[in-house]
Amino acid sequence: MLKRSLLATAITLAATLPAFAHLDPGEHGSFAAGFTHPIFGLDHVLAMVAVGLWAATVGGRAMIGVPAAFVASMVLGFVLALNGAELPFVEPAILASVVALGFLVALAVRLPLPAGMAIVAAFGLFHGYAHGGEMGAATAFEYGAGFAAATALLHVAGIGLGLLIGRLRGRLSGGIVRALGAATGLAGVWLAFGG
Repeated sequence: MLKRSLLATAITLAATLPAFAHLDPGEHGSFAAGFTHPIFGLDHVLAMVAVGLWAATVGGRAMIGVPAAFVASMVLGFVLALNGAELPFVEPAILASVVALGFLVALAVRLPLPAGMAIVAAFGLFHGYAHGGEMGAATAFEYGAGFAAATALLHVAGIGLGLLIGRLRGRLSGGIVRALGAATGLAGVWLAFGG
């Protein structure tokens, strides 16, 4: 009975999340509105955690360079949106980022650091543009700082998860990371076609 109650509670909470997806900047402040924007979007969370997870599996300088490239490009996309630049296929590119980043993790793809940074930067541009397009009445600087901070924290969560799993022995750690990547990629496919 307890399991059913917990499941019902979880389903109810999950169903209400879209209601909290965008905080009113006037009521909660522009920083809070920006901070919660990526956190309450499943596509954003999956992509940003996958960036951190991939960076952790590559290791070394990628753990800073890959997330930094994503955040920097995301800020550029935000600025482009604020200035009225046209960027086609924003939502499909965001969904593609979930699929691609998930499968980069699942396949344990190792690329030279500049190539990895370029891939995540391309996706970050679209994520930032989407944030800019949905800013509403928020103050640009505070809103941008909010979603940049949330994004960085999601990257750190992915890196931390990757490092934590990496402490397990041998194949088990690699298998868990790959399974998480595959689940992320499949979630992206589901969001694109069925979600």
